[in-house]
Amino acid sequence: MKKTVFFGALTVAGLAAGMASAATLDDVKARGSLNCGVTTGLVGFAAPDANGVWTGFDVGICRAVAAAIFGDPSAVEFVPTTGQTRFTALASGEIDLLARNTTWTMSRDADLKFEFVGVNYYDGQGFMVPKALGISSAKDLDGATVCIQTGTTTELNLADFFRTNNLSYDPVPIETNAEAQQQYLAGACDVFTTDASGLAATRATFESPEDHVLLPEIISKEPLGPLVRHGDNEWGDIARWTLNALITAEELGITSSNLAEMSAAPTDNPEVNRLLGTEGELGAMLGLEPDWAKNAIAAGGNYGELFEKNIGENTPIGLARGLNAMWTEGGLIYSPPFR
Repeated sequence: MKKTVFFGALTVAGLAAGMASAATLDDVKARGSLNCGVTTGLVGFAAPDANGVWTGFDVGICRAVAAAIFGDPSAVEFVPTTGQTRFTALASGEIDLLARNTTWTMSRDADLKFEFVGVNYYDGQGFMVPKALGISSAKDLDGATVCIQTGTTTELNLADFFRTNNLSYDPVPIETNAEAQQQYLAGACDVFTTDASGLAATRATFESPEDHVLLPEIISKEPLGPLVRHGDNEWGDIARWTLNALITAEELGITSSNLAEMSAAPTDNPEVNRLLGTEGELGAMLGLEPDWAKNAIAAGGNYGELFEKNIGENTPIGLARGLNAMWTEGGLIYSPPFR
C-alpha cells in the first residue's frame, strides 16, 4: 500500500512538471533572482551559518547559476526542502532549480518529468552505527531499528538489502536530517542510513564523532545532481553548462586565483578562451553574456575548489575525491567539450 501511494505521488508530481511553463529564464530575470531548492540543512552540502548565510557544495551550484545569469552569486533565494517536499516544489514552480543531493533515477526522469542536468557527486548508500555496538558489517544488523528518511531512494535500497541478505529490521521514519540526527543520538534507532556523504556530514557535527563508525558496505549507486523541470530545454542548458563550466575549469587549471589573469586576454588554449568568453559566441547560445562562465567560476571557484572547501579531506567532513576525482585522475567527473 505504501509503495502505491508513493508512486502515485510521483505520477501527480510528474504531470504537474509536464505542464510547466517553458520560460524559466524569463521568469528568473523578471524576478531578479534564482529560486534554488536545497536541503533543510546538511553541513558541507547546504546549511545556513550563524548569520543565516547559506553555504555548502550544493549551495555553490546555485550561486554559480545565479552568477552565470546575473553576474551576481548573491542573486539567489534558497528554499529549504525535505525528501517529501522537494519534487512538489520543483514541479509547481516554487523553485527553478533543485540542488539537493538528489539521486538521478529513471522514475524521477521519466515519471516525474524532471531533467537531471548532470552529476555533481557520485555516492552510494551506507550505514552509521555507534562504535559501542561493536558492529563491523551491515550484515550484522539483523533485527536493528533503522532511521531512514521518507521519500528517498534509501527506503527501497534498504528493503532490498535486508531482503537479499535474509535480515529483518524495524524502520524509524524521519523527514529531515536534523530529525534523523536527533533520533539516532537519542537511541531511538540503532542505525542511520543514507548516502555515505550525508552520513559523513552528519557525523562531523556530533560532539564526539569518533564514537560513531561508517560500516564498509555501500549498497547502491547514488549519482547525485541538480535537476530542472521537463519542457524547458533552454533553462536546462543553462544549468547543465554552468555545472560543466565548473568541471572544465578544474580540468583546464582555471582557479579563483588565476581567473582574472586568464580572462584578461585570449590565451594560447582555444577552449580556455571559449569558456571564459574571450573568443567565440558560447554565451549567446545560452542567451547569456560572454562572461557567463567566468562569473560562474568566480562565484566559488572551480569544481575542485568547491569540493575541497566544503566537503574535502581537510574539512571536518573529510571526504576523499574518490569517484569524484577528474577523469584525468581516475575519477568519473567529466564534462563535454566547450566548442
